[in-house]
Amino acid sequence: MDTGILILRLLVGLLVAGHGVQKISSHLGGKGLEGGTEEFRADGFRGGALTALAAGGGQIGSGLLLAAGLLTPLAATGAIGVMTVALTVKWSHGLWVQNDGYEYPLVLIGTAAALAATGPGAWSLDAALGLTPYPLWWAGLALVAGLGSGLLTRLVLHRTAAPATAER
Repeated sequence: MDTGILILRLLVGLLVAGHGVQKISSHLGGKGLEGGTEEFRADGFRGGALTALAAGGGQIGSGLLLAAGLLTPLAATGAIGVMTVALTVKWSHGLWVQNDGYEYPLVLIGTAAALAATGPGAWSLDAALGLTPYPLWWAGLALVAGLGSGLLTRLVLHRTAAPATAER
């Protein structure tokens, strides 16, 4: 079981972190901070570069923590939060990814929640530091806080009108 959890943590954590790297740099196929900023503006978010930096930093941080199995409930909360924002952006396209739907963010949300529920496994920094096992209620807290923070971010930062071209 620990091997499976390790593989899942590494896969999902590094993908989430890589997605964040793309938001703020030209690495891993990203378009740099300018491209990340433009992506958020095109999706109707205000905040410009600060929004892209916060999202990218949140994805990098939560992804690396998940991959390392360090502070797993906090890492899951962060991943769930940023992927909830992504889910809201893709919601109008329906579920399936071939239609630019929310399938992929939903899988990452579910995986992060499952990792919070199972714990990071024996081959993790949490285990090495004696932080495990986490009580099961941490998984519920991670899910609620992650979903709540993502929805609040969407509510606060998303424009209701068309984006202004002069905003920076």
